[in-house]
Amino acid sequence: MKTRIFGFSSMGVGLLGVALLSLLGCSSSQPTAADSNEPSELTSDEHGHVHDEWWCAEHGVPEEVCALCDTSLIADFKAKGDWCEEHNRPASQCFVCSPELFDGFAARYNAKYGEDPPKPEDLKTDSGS
Repeated sequence: MKTRIFGFSSMGVGLLGVALLSLLGCSSSQPTAADSNEPSELTSDEHGHVHDEWWCAEHGVPEEVCALCDTSLIADFKAKGDWCEEHNRPASQCFVCSPELFDGFAARYNAKYGEDPPKPEDLKTDSGS
């Protein structure tokens, strides 16, 4: 005679238990860099650029809008007419043509971290500032 629990055979109950444990085992309570307000030490690519943080230090904008790092964003920027053909980047992020644009992004960084962001390469001078 087969044992039944809540209308399920003992084999069905066992499979249901395994499925629940699998689902519970996949969740993580560990915070990620995106959850934190603090910059983190994450692994960088071969150029020393970290893509898992909120801020793109190389280009001076939040990673989520950095079309230089995430080329899938380019079509949307171009569709909106926000593109600098000369420097191959969104015009709203072209610090070569308009260095003052960085101030708006820097204000967002400052609001989040309470300090000024690192200057992107496009804004650094020959004197190393």
